[in-house]
Amino acid sequence: MERPFVLSEDVDSWSTMIFLYRSALKEVGTKVEILNDEFQQVHQYNPIEYIKSRIKSPESIVKKLKRYGYESSIDNMVSHVNDIAGIRIVCSFTSDIYKLAEMIGKQNDLTVISVKDYIKHPKDSGYKSYHMLVTVPIFLSDRIIDTKVEIQIRTMAMDFWASLEHKIYYKFEGNAPGYISRDLRECSGIVSMLDAKMLQLNEAILKAKDAQEEDAGAV
Repeated sequence: MERPFVLSEDVDSWSTMIFLYRSALKEVGTKVEILNDEFQQVHQYNPIEYIKSRIKSPESIVKKLKRYGYESSIDNMVSHVNDIAGIRIVCSFTSDIYKLAEMIGKQNDLTVISVKDYIKHPKDSGYKSYHMLVTVPIFLSDRIIDTKVEIQIRTMAMDFWASLEHKIYYKFEGNAPGYISRDLRECSGIVSMLDAKMLQLNEAILKAKDAQEEDAGAV
């Protein structure tokens, strides 16, 4: 099979780039939904609460390039901005995050470029999430183009914290007062305790349910 084109070498316009990233989001989103359905079929349990996807705005892309010290060009956008296409998967429990990451990583037509585990190694701000950068081949009529998608996997509690942090730092343009940053980090610790407690509770519920079924079967 002919070697796939690399996106940065084969895109000549903004509209082409956005078309490819939107197509990549559809491809990855469908794969994640199928994995969720399979999990339900095998384990009678849905690990995913909800999925969100987005294409980064032109303003955000240009701002990020400037922050990195690059000129605004199609080639630089594709080469240096890895989160133009993003999918966020929100789960109930931390254990679901690693199960899903493993399942996604085993997809034959996805290539995992990098992994950043901000759950085991949170950012200084307190941010926690599991990030995977993957490429998916987009099959066009005359070519195949590998396109990058960033996948973020987190719990509902982590997502609530991240949403609040984003709103706060947007209002202060990244220069929030020290006491607010400190309180956010404290809240991040509370989120971790909540996630751990909810996971522990879920495991206790499952054990109690299994014990009830065993007792009922013994009668």
